[in-house]
Amino acid sequence: MDRKRTSVGLDVHARSVAACALDGVTGELHERRLTPDHDELLGWLRGLAGPVEVVYEAGPTGFGLARSLAGAGISCRVAAPSRLQRPSGDRVKTDKRDARHLARLVHLDEIVSVRVPSVEQEAARDLVRAREDVRRDLLAARHRLSKLLLRQGIVYYGGKPWTGNHDRWLQARRREAVFDQRGLGLAFDIAYDTVLATLARRDRLDAAITEMATTSQYTPVVTRLGCLRGVSTLTAFGLAVEIGDWQRLSGRTIGAYLGLVPTESSSGQSRSQGSITKTGNAHARRLLIEAAWHHRRPDRPSVTLRRRQDLASPAARDRGQRANRRLHQRWARFDARHKLPVVANTAIARELAGWCWSLAVLN
Repeated sequence: MDRKRTSVGLDVHARSVAACALDGVTGELHERRLTPDHDELLGWLRGLAGPVEVVYEAGPTGFGLARSLAGAGISCRVAAPSRLQRPSGDRVKTDKRDARHLARLVHLDEIVSVRVPSVEQEAARDLVRAREDVRRDLLAARHRLSKLLLRQGIVYYGGKPWTGNHDRWLQARRREAVFDQRGLGLAFDIAYDTVLATLARRDRLDAAITEMATTSQYTPVVTRLGCLRGVSTLTAFGLAVEIGDWQRLSGRTIGAYLGLVPTESSSGQSRSQGSITKTGNAHARRLLIEAAWHHRRPDRPSVTLRRRQDLASPAARDRGQRANRRLHQRWARFDARHKLPVVANTAIARELAGWCWSLAVLN
């Protein structure tokens, strides 16, 4: 016997929910427009012939509804929007039709679900993504300040920018005559203060992530991932939080899961591959791409890397060292073939994802 009697599709929005229930025995459709209030939704669902299975698309409303329904004993799945089957000739899209389409798909068991994280996992993920937002804000704030100076013909030549020396140079520039203009001086002060305030926000988040990385359920995975070059505490914690359950993946599938495999269009004897698919988690993919660049340099472990490896088990340390050697050797082969560096780095990142998986699932 089928585990469900009624299949329910919900098209969830911030202020409204379009609901459609399909009775699997009689074929009847029951449609309602509800508010996002969980109690109202539960009351309507309990009036349907059971067992009931509910599905809605993952989106900006999050996973609170799925947790609430699961807590009330109602089966609820969150569908991956990119994996939903849609008729090619369907050119009319409304909330009612979307809910009806979801109800039919769940009745046919054609839904590809996403994993619903726990409250603790989602809180850690929000912390990591807040840090990512601040990183972008800092990049934009620094860009605005440097271009404000460039328009006045002021350029820093004293070495690497955004260091202590560069900060002292910026403070000295404020005293130049060009900034005596009232409007220009205020614009410089606002741009400089924005950089300092964003730096302070980033430091607060870094401290919180570092603390959570050493005293949470993610600590063992973060410690093992730290055996790899380019995977420090922030990167390891970001990967651990974004991927979550590593056991659902394998060394072969994690590259495709993160969108690091090439697109392909093959037919008959012809085979054509293009750029990477860029599906899945964009933040985790960016972390791996940045970490892969570290393996281009010769494999000479730094003091910081040795300290991270000392915290891990001998098995994790040995696997991390083998990964570091292997990835650098691949970089050397790519360079010998004069491979375009950005293309080679993507291939290294794809293999690095497999090594990260092997360390994450290591007992």
